[in-house]
Amino acid sequence: MTKIGVVVGTLRKESYSRKWAKNIVELLPEGYEVEFLEIGNLPLYNEEYDANSPAEYTAFREAVARQDAIIFATGEYNRSIPGVLKNALDVASRPWGQSVWGGKPALVVSHSIANLSGSLAQFHLRQILAFLDMPVLPQPEVMLANSQNLIGEDGKVNNQGTIDFLQSVVDAFVPFIEKHKA
Repeated sequence: MTKIGVVVGTLRKESYSRKWAKNIVELLPEGYEVEFLEIGNLPLYNEEYDANSPAEYTAFREAVARQDAIIFATGEYNRSIPGVLKNALDVASRPWGQSVWGGKPALVVSHSIANLSGSLAQFHLRQILAFLDMPVLPQPEVMLANSQNLIGEDGKVNNQGTIDFLQSVVDAFVPFIEKHKA
């Protein structure tokens, strides 16, 4: 069983980021186990905690460590990733030399309610993941514009073209995971 952790970069319970992530993981084939890794309870990273980490840090690091791959789904805040997502990346990459992200294949999904599709958040997140030694699926890039028009009231993608695109993403990510998983 291949384990995929999902990190949703926004905290709102009904966020589009969460809805996109749920739609994508429903397309995974059998043999993949999905765990949504919650980040909203993590205290802000502070190096002073390295010697005696809060329980939330330890639990999150352990959750990341048991995954074979990670899907990041995020919106764009002020032309970058949300602070809560950056905090989660920092928490699980510390103490220095003990990152639990390294080597895990990743898929980056960005979106927006505008036409920019979270492209700058995607760019910034890919830079961070490169430093964290996470191979990121290079193509197809998943930048979704106008989320409010593509996801219905029920939280499901509402058009076949987008579903087909997301399936092509999953179809590319599955062999990428198998190629890169430790």
